[in-house]
Amino acid sequence: MRVVSLVPSLTEAVAVTLPGVLVGATDWCSRPADLDVSRIGGTKNPDTERIIGLAPDLVIANEEENRAPDLDALRAAGLDVLVTEVRTVPQAFRELERVLTGCGAPARQPWLDEAEAAWTGLPGPGSPVTAVVPIWRRPWMVLGRDTFAGDVLARLGVHHIHATHSDRYPRVPLEELRAAAPDVVVLPDEPYRFTADDGPEAFPGLPCALVSGRHLTWYGPSLAEAPRVLAEALRAAHR
Repeated sequence: MRVVSLVPSLTEAVAVTLPGVLVGATDWCSRPADLDVSRIGGTKNPDTERIIGLAPDLVIANEEENRAPDLDALRAAGLDVLVTEVRTVPQAFRELERVLTGCGAPARQPWLDEAEAAWTGLPGPGSPVTAVVPIWRRPWMVLGRDTFAGDVLARLGVHHIHATHSDRYPRVPLEELRAAAPDVVVLPDEPYRFTADDGPEAFPGLPCALVSGRHLTWYGPSLAEAPRVLAEALRAAHR
């Protein structure tokens, strides 16, 4: 089996489960750290000719991460393309199992069971916490409706203020974000790389939680530790 992955979290999931199956991955596929495969460009601008040249049995993609014209070009070349849709944590587990089965995994994987158990064993929600969740600046963009990261936070007892916005990733002026006065501002390190020196200074007087984008937005092996890691970061910021 030869597989090309166009999604970093799926790359990690396949590499951990089926070593040696991946022959190509994007430049953004950083896990596992020792991944040794052909690099085929970005998630939004893959080199389709290079992918075709790798002669994969399967290309795995995501309806949000990847562009339809690129996937259509791969299909037109005769390649089998499996496209995932992940908007909730339960959906992530279903799609991961579908991907791993499609890549030739013989049975349900222990790490997937461990990750699912981590999410089904969460304590009940405490006092509600409100949040603003920027994902970009210049211009400022935040999590809106119907997103995987939003569902992750909701399951940890965090209500992000723009969850009912008409857009999935709305542009919101910084003054409006500040005026919302959330209990916490959640700043992930991807897609925009917020850091202690780049992000919190825009929200004076508001608690800010710097979190790993891998734990907030990836659906793969990181799901097993994501509830604990994110909860710790949120508690530290909201004390």
